[in-house]
Amino acid sequence: MKTPFISMEELDKITAQFPTPFHLYDEKGIREKARALNKAFAWNKGFKEYFAVKATPNPAILKILKEENCGVDCATEVELLMSHKLGFTDIMFSSNNTPAREYQYAREIGATINLDAYEMIEFLKKTAGLPDTVSLRYNPGGIFALGTDIMDNPEESKFGMTRDQLIQGFKDLKAEGVKEFGIHSFLASNTVTNDYYPELARQLFTLAVQIKEEAGVELSFINLSGGIGVNYRPEETANDIAVIGEGVHKVFDEVLVPAGLGDIKIFTELGRFMLAPHGLLVTKVLHRKKTYRDYVGVDASAVNLLRPAMYGSYHHITNMTNPNGKIEVVDVVGSLCENNDKFAKERELPEARLGDTLVIHDTGAHGFSMGYQYNARLRSAEILYQEDGTARLIRRAETPEDYFATLYGFDFEK
Repeated sequence: MKTPFISMEELDKITAQFPTPFHLYDEKGIREKARALNKAFAWNKGFKEYFAVKATPNPAILKILKEENCGVDCATEVELLMSHKLGFTDIMFSSNNTPAREYQYAREIGATINLDAYEMIEFLKKTAGLPDTVSLRYNPGGIFALGTDIMDNPEESKFGMTRDQLIQGFKDLKAEGVKEFGIHSFLASNTVTNDYYPELARQLFTLAVQIKEEAGVELSFINLSGGIGVNYRPEETANDIAVIGEGVHKVFDEVLVPAGLGDIKIFTELGRFMLAPHGLLVTKVLHRKKTYRDYVGVDASAVNLLRPAMYGSYHHITNMTNPNGKIEVVDVVGSLCENNDKFAKERELPEARLGDTLVIHDTGAHGFSMGYQYNARLRSAEILYQEDGTARLIRRAETPEDYFATLYGFDFEK
C-alpha cells in the first residue's frame, strides 16, 4: 500500500481552510529528494539537476529547488520568463518547433540552448545568433530495450536528430566559432528500474567518444535528461537514486575517463522523479451511483489530473476518512461530459461514503500543470504542506472572473 505524507488529522485542518479539490505538495519530501539526487551524483564535479519546469510550474516549488542547488529546464518562453524572474542562472532551454522570439529571449537571459533538430542550427544563427555554448538533442531511432524488455520506441518520437545529423551539426557549430558543446537524449519515459540511466549513459558516453574522433569536438556536458520514473503502483519498487548514480559513475569511469573525457559534466533533467511522489490531489466524495457498475463521484475531474484520462495511467487512491472500510469495486469518476473522466476503473477501495476525503497519489508532477478548462471547470488551488506542519496557499483556485477575463468586450459585472 501507499502511505500519504500527511495524516487525516492534519488533512482535516487543511480541508477546513481550503475547499477541495486541490493539489497538496510536501516540502520536506521535495527537499529530501533534491538532496538525495545531488548526493548520488556528487562524484561528478560539474553535476547539475535542471528540473523540468513543465512538470510543476509553480514559483514556490521552483524556489525550493533553487535553494537546493537545482537549475531549471524550460520548454517555452513563459517558462523562461518565470525562471528568470525567480533568479535562476542555470537554465536549459529544450524546445522544439521554436519561434524566433523564444530563441532571442533565451539568448538574452543566458540560457543554454538545446537544439532539437539539425535544421534549427541555421534558424538559430539567422534569428538570434549562435551563442558560445550549444547543445544538440540526439535520437538514436529504433527500439530502446533493457535485456528483453522493450522500454520505448525512440524512432516514433518527434524529438531529436539522427547520429549523422548530430555529427554534422557539431562540425558546423565548430566551424561557426561555437566554443562549448553538449548533448541531450531522452530514450524512455517513466522507467521503474535502476538500470535505465546507466544504460543511457553508456550509449551517450560512447557517442561522446565518437564525436571527439569524428567531429573533433570535446563535449563540455552530457545531459541524461529525464526518464527516471516513480512507482505509481504500490506493488512496484521505487527507484534508488543512490544506486542509479553509482551505476552512471561506473560507466563514466569505464568509457569517458580512458578517452581523456573525464572532465565532462553530467546534467539531469528530472521532473516526475523529483516531484510526483510529493504531491496529492485531495478530493471529496459528492455522489454515489449504481448502474452496470458502482460509481464514486468526486469533486475533482480530469481538469485537475489529466493523466488517467489521456494515458489510462494508474494513480493509487487512499480513502483518508474510511481507510478500514469494507472493500468494494468501483469506478472513481469526475463530472466532465466525457466517459474517460475516470481516476480509477473497477478498483478495489474501502467503502467511499458521501463526504469522505480521498487522496490521489503521485500527482506532484504533470498534475496541475496539465490542467485545462473543459466544461468550464476551473483549475484548482495548489497548497504547500510546509516543513513546520503548516499549510500555505501557493496558487489560488480559479474563479469565473478568471475564465471570462480573456474574452474581448465581455463585462462580467453586467
